[in-house]
Amino acid sequence: MAGLGWVLAGVLAVAATAAIAVATGHRRQALRTPELERQLERVRGRAEERAIAEGQLRRALDAIPQGVVIGDEHGSVSYRNATAADFLTARHGEALVEVAIRELLSDTVTGRSNRRSLELFGPPRRVLEVTAVPLSGRVAGGLIVVEDVSERRRLEAVRRDFVANISHELKTPVGAIGLLAETLLAEDEVEVTHRLADRMVTEAFRVAHTIDDLLELSRIEAGESPVREPVQVALAMAEAADRIRPAAELRHIAIRLDEPSRRLSVIGDRRQLVSALYNLLDNAVKYSDAGSDILLRARTDGRWVELVVQDHGLGIPPRDLERVFERFYRVDRARSRETGGTGLGLAIVRHVVANHDGEVAVSSHEGVGSTFTLRLPAGSGPVAVTAPEVEAEAG
Repeated sequence: MAGLGWVLAGVLAVAATAAIAVATGHRRQALRTPELERQLERVRGRAEERAIAEGQLRRALDAIPQGVVIGDEHGSVSYRNATAADFLTARHGEALVEVAIRELLSDTVTGRSNRRSLELFGPPRRVLEVTAVPLSGRVAGGLIVVEDVSERRRLEAVRRDFVANISHELKTPVGAIGLLAETLLAEDEVEVTHRLADRMVTEAFRVAHTIDDLLELSRIEAGESPVREPVQVALAMAEAADRIRPAAELRHIAIRLDEPSRRLSVIGDRRQLVSALYNLLDNAVKYSDAGSDILLRARTDGRWVELVVQDHGLGIPPRDLERVFERFYRVDRARSRETGGTGLGLAIVRHVVANHDGEVAVSSHEGVGSTFTLRLPAGSGPVAVTAPEVEAEAG
């Protein structure tokens, strides 16, 4: 019996020890649970922060105009933004971009950077540059950037043409003045002297006219917002017509002014609008035959006002219609030299219209004439009387 008692005592002791251990474990687990929950919450918070940052990065990449493609270490696409995704479903010329992306991405696997220029004939005609850069470090792969450089290339071409043209436009009359002056020094006959001096004055005015047009174009292109106020169309038309009338009379060309109602107005800068109309009339006078007439009229639908300059001159070939508003572009260079044109007048017109949120259009037939139309926002308030609706005829 004594031995059995010891056994029972031992069992009870073991049971008590186990119970104490279990109770201690429960207490420790109870103490650990809040700490584990806090750690788990921190992990969840970091995961949410990473998800938010990743979402912001994706939205930022989707917002940029360039196409962005990221490849893995095997040369496969792992990400592309919205712009680059459009090339997957592109047809015709743009499908070449997707081919270039995959080829250049394969190059990045070997650690090579590369660049390819693609000219897409459209329409519209575009030039795209595809640049590939290898990625190294913890994450290997490659980065592809697709950028539309059409506007940049166009501006570079315009800048080159501008420098070449302005050099020519100033060099020619300045050289003529120097040559005439040299000839004048050695001339004794009064009649010849007067003729040479007269030619020098003409060339000097040509230089001054070119500089004036350059300054006017530079001021308009400077980006300064034009004055926004109601401008009476009739007064602007009359002022432009009065300025050109002396030159027109020298060529026996009549300026016919179809004046609209005094209540008709447009919103804008009077000085710029008069300059645009004057340049259209000046262009019409230079390219019209002697004895013809030029019509200046206005019409409105209550929301827009159209100012129309119609001549009966040489007309413009179809191939030149899209380029007549470029700086220094001339349809007939021989006629321009004869008339002293600078090739900047229609460029000024285009920029004035752009500054006023309007449009300019031209229709023409060779040997018949041309019609230029400025479309500008009408002045605020009701227009009680409008100019008669006259159908614009091409030439």
